[in-house]
Amino acid sequence: MASATVRNVPLLDDDTIPFGEEDEMRDPSTAAKKYTHPYVTFFHLFFRGASIVIYMFCGWFSDSFITSFVFVVLFLSADFWTVKNISGRLLVGLRWWNYVDDDGKSHWVFESKNSPSYQSRVNKHEQRIFWLGLILCPFFWGLFFLMALFGLKFKWLLLVMIAIALNAANLYGYVKCNYGANKDLNSAATDFMKTQLFKNAFDIMTKPNAAAPPTNVRPTGVV
Repeated sequence: MASATVRNVPLLDDDTIPFGEEDEMRDPSTAAKKYTHPYVTFFHLFFRGASIVIYMFCGWFSDSFITSFVFVVLFLSADFWTVKNISGRLLVGLRWWNYVDDDGKSHWVFESKNSPSYQSRVNKHEQRIFWLGLILCPFFWGLFFLMALFGLKFKWLLLVMIAIALNAANLYGYVKCNYGANKDLNSAATDFMKTQLFKNAFDIMTKPNAAAPPTNVRPTGVV
């Protein structure tokens, strides 16, 4: 059996499009936009949300378990591929992948583009959406797992376990990319939640208030 090693490595030099430099030629005028990758952001959430919605309401449209199973797995597979290969790379500058060397050993590679020049171009709205979608969807599938388990719906339990495995793989990979392979995963998750809560609180506190109506009304002529 091939052994697996986890390591952080520098960016690959042989990328067709260098990792982290996808936006180098971007029009500077797009920096002022709220979303610089609107289509990527949309599909980052679309496949994840669609798989959950189909799982919840498939019984309304079809009584066939096989049909529902196939559609949910198709959307889960599309979501896994999109998040792993596109949205993580473009929205937050992270990438994880695997390769097998000549000795048959499996290597897991976790990459992060942390240069100040790249981080200054990361869209904060897209970054927040990326992480929220990555974290919240496994939470929903966890609830579905408990419902299927206690409801003794074992055929649906299999489908939920597939969903949890695919969602958890991306979540684990990107947490590793963001915090490094040598840091404990529990402490990394705790630090991430603290950081997100602090950022949200800071944004609320520093958000400018709506402009107050002018009070300096020109006086009319008074005798």
